Amino acid sequence: MPRALTLALAAACIFAVVAAAMLRLMPRPLKDSDYMVIGSVATLIALLGLFVAMLATSRPSDVFFKKRKKP
Repeated sequence: MPRALTLALAAACIFAVVAAAMLRLMPRPLKDSDYMVIGSVATLIALLGLFVAMLATSRPSDVFFKKRKKP
């Protein structure tokens, strides 16, 4: 399975788990704004998980910094 597909499926699973957990934990009755908050938090955590996974599986050792050649 390609790396991109695996990471996308992992992010989707993280989103689903976080959204389901928040739906169970939020007090009832839920309003429209509660669903928006649940979706926003689940999206944030899924994107953070994807970012960490991409950093962990990247090939170069220095992801954020590019070494310059000395003049």
